[in-house]
Amino acid sequence: MYNNNPTLENIPKKVDETKQGEVFFKEGEAAPTKKFYIESYGCQMNFSDSEIVASILQESGYGPTRNIEESDLILINTCSIREKAEDTVRKRLRIFDKVKAKRPGTLVGVLGCMAERLKAKFLDEEKLVDMVVGPDAYRDLPKLIASADEGHKGVNVFLSREETYADISPLRLDSNGVSAFISITRGCNNMCSFCVVPYTRGRERSRNSFSIVAEAVDLYNRGYKEVTLLGQNVDSYTWENPETKEKVSFAQLLVMVAEVHPDLRVRFSTSHPKDINDEVLFAIRDYENICNYIHLPVQSGNSRILEKMNRTYDREWYIQKIDRIHELLPDCAISSDIITGFCSETEEEHKDTLSMIEYANYTMSYMFFYSERPGTLAAKKYEDDIPLAVKKRRLVEIVDAQRDASMASNLKDSNKTFKVLIEGDSKRSDQDFKGRNSQNKMIIFPKKDGLKKGDYVHVKVTNMTSATLLGEIVDNKEA
Repeated sequence: MYNNNPTLENIPKKVDETKQGEVFFKEGEAAPTKKFYIESYGCQMNFSDSEIVASILQESGYGPTRNIEESDLILINTCSIREKAEDTVRKRLRIFDKVKAKRPGTLVGVLGCMAERLKAKFLDEEKLVDMVVGPDAYRDLPKLIASADEGHKGVNVFLSREETYADISPLRLDSNGVSAFISITRGCNNMCSFCVVPYTRGRERSRNSFSIVAEAVDLYNRGYKEVTLLGQNVDSYTWENPETKEKVSFAQLLVMVAEVHPDLRVRFSTSHPKDINDEVLFAIRDYENICNYIHLPVQSGNSRILEKMNRTYDREWYIQKIDRIHELLPDCAISSDIITGFCSETEEEHKDTLSMIEYANYTMSYMFFYSERPGTLAAKKYEDDIPLAVKKRRLVEIVDAQRDASMASNLKDSNKTFKVLIEGDSKRSDQDFKGRNSQNKMIIFPKKDGLKKGDYVHVKVTNMTSATLLGEIVDNKEA
């Protein structure tokens, strides 16, 4: 665990390039006698949170397992963004219940956003779980487990205004040993009318910047070559040093992490269009290891719908932001989140979103039809009046438009050469490597002797699909 005292002395002064790999318990310690199994759903923040949970459980004598049949503790880290995600969790809990029946004494717990929102339902109505733990209560897990062991229900869904887990070193689960997440903020202050996050994760707070840099240094020391700074809205990151009263902005934090080592790539997600500024774009421009990729959710391409969504910008403003990114960062790739079929959306307004995909030239998007979430502003104020069949048809059109945009973007990369970080073997063949370029595009290419996961290579694009680039390794002189 990291010392959370905010002084420069807490940041390691030297990067040790000899340490490699990841272990699940410290050298010289006995292997854990109890095992936990965890599944994560939803956003990258949930997967990052599961690594914090794993670290807390490790300190309490639990070790991770991928075999649910041998687990003493089964946890599911949940998402409430869409109804489908909640339905998936309920199905999994019923499967867990059968596992529990075969292995008496096994405990089942629900973590995360869905836990906070549906605590009473899980405990009283469905009776499928022993524990319900909200996103800000993971430190309380050992006590809640002990309570559940004694036959009591363990519940803590309290939302904190201070908790950032800054002092906890995450246990990297299912890691490729190359890329890792670093959480920099928690919660959200943007009250988008369709979104449950402010209600399930609480108000926004930023983590101590020194602890973030220390975590990046530690990851590099252990062989990681890429970190992704995570937050619901990373660009609004701001941390004040309580000793000096100096404030650290997100752009300054980006530079601090980039300066850990030139070979450590830095990504970030998610950006809110109203908060990303030129200072961030200049940081990307000036540091080769800050990736030329911005996830900038538009949600809708129509100004009236954006106002109903409470996104705080209109179509023209968003277009100006896209233009500014392309002006300062001509090689920058942009991706998006898109919701179709929002309350009262007309066909013409839907077409505005289709045209935005083409204008912004998104390399990819996360695309959904609107799913009303109880408790949100939209659920309280607006009628969910678009028929499901219309939502699904519009979503198909959105997906088709994005596929065309992705293919057009990839075609422009033909015969270009990119610096690629090898992430491991291709899913389809162990004769090929896979890796991403700075623009976050996946590239598949034949292996060459002497190269391994975590190495950087230069790859020339020779072919492509709408989702993937295909290429071959070239010498640096050809790059």
